[in-house]
Amino acid sequence: MKPRLPLAIRDALLSLRELVISAGPFALLAVGLLVLAYMWMKPTPPKHVTLATGPAQSAYDAFGQRYRKALAANGIDVVLVPSQGSSDNLRLLREGKVDLGFVQGGSNDRDTAEESGIESLGSLFVEPVWLFYREASARKVVPNATLSSLTQLQGLRLNVGPMGSGVPQLMAKLFDANNINMSRIIFSQLEQTPATVAFLNGEVDAIVFASAPESLMVQMLLQTPGIKLMDFAQSEAYSRRFPFLTPVVLPRGVVNLARDLPSADLRLVATTTALLTREQTHPALLQLVSQAARDMHGGAGWFNRASAFPTIDHGEYPMSREAERAIQGGQPFLQRYLSFWVANLIERMWLALGIIIAILLPLSRIVPPLYQFRIRSRVFRWYGQLRLIEERMAEPGGDRAALTKDLSKELDSLEANVSRVSVPLSYADELYALRNNIAQVRSRLQA
Repeated sequence: MKPRLPLAIRDALLSLRELVISAGPFALLAVGLLVLAYMWMKPTPPKHVTLATGPAQSAYDAFGQRYRKALAANGIDVVLVPSQGSSDNLRLLREGKVDLGFVQGGSNDRDTAEESGIESLGSLFVEPVWLFYREASARKVVPNATLSSLTQLQGLRLNVGPMGSGVPQLMAKLFDANNINMSRIIFSQLEQTPATVAFLNGEVDAIVFASAPESLMVQMLLQTPGIKLMDFAQSEAYSRRFPFLTPVVLPRGVVNLARDLPSADLRLVATTTALLTREQTHPALLQLVSQAARDMHGGAGWFNRASAFPTIDHGEYPMSREAERAIQGGQPFLQRYLSFWVANLIERMWLALGIIIAILLPLSRIVPPLYQFRIRSRVFRWYGQLRLIEERMAEPGGDRAALTKDLSKELDSLEANVSRVSVPLSYADELYALRNNIAQVRSRLQA
């Protein structure tokens, strides 16, 4: 014989089984509602996102690599899409070919009020307009070989970069504000790397691009002998004429303290670069990217103090609510203790969970009565057979001896069946009451 489980364990298992069966429909309904809510809300973000950066070895390219590394820690694969620059990135966003893109202020060729479907994740950093020129070339224009005005570029060979970079549009606005005859400047539109090579070889007199100081090209040209950076003496005036421009100062010695580079403060104008996205991008991804931006751009730099970026100011596009919450509120509470995926699921589903609980809470009240009904029905269903035996006992006439013998056998069978009934100890009194009633009917039958 197999060893029997202790009574307490059998009782607990019996109660648990009946409770599971009673609450089964309720649990299935809850699971069904959760699945429907999950399919409707789609709280889990996709595992990959596309980011439009810029030319190779540019600051955008460097930042793209850092974003890819930061998001990879949370299982998100960032696909970097090289481009010619800001204008190209804006085009890719409009066409839906990328989810995110770096775009500098003033790159838009249309009124931002006419844009639709594009949001900002905040301004990340300033990008000064770096106008480098050869000292030997400048000496042909001014005796001291120091340029401080765009009007002094007339007669020189200037590379403004490809159209996709956004710099040609920016420089066209600045030249127009200075009433410069464009025909008196020899323009070229080489990409950054070949333009720098031509510049260093003397094939170009000046080169201009807008980039963060982290750019390798900027770092190299700032320390190249015979190359100077133009001082925008009218930087304040430019910022008043163009709202997307900000006056900044490159402090003396910030490039190289030992060599005192630069040897004096230089005034520059700068655009503010924002990280733009499409409205269709998953909000959880926007939150994660904004958190990475806060960690990446929150430090002090050549042109800003610590915690100045990212910021919701200086924006040309409407701010994403997710980005605004991440920039101003910091890391969500749950993500401080749980993984991103678990915390995000709870954050996105809490409203649906509240609604589901509100629906299921009244329905949950039927579980205890249902459980009680199932337990008691194991006992009460035998009372129907016992009543039939009593009704046959009361029938008049017939062969009473044969009837008594048949009913006695039925009582034996009923008692055997009842002896195999198991109920929790809390309902044992009803089982024993049934056995007593069977015994009473047997006594009446024998009498």
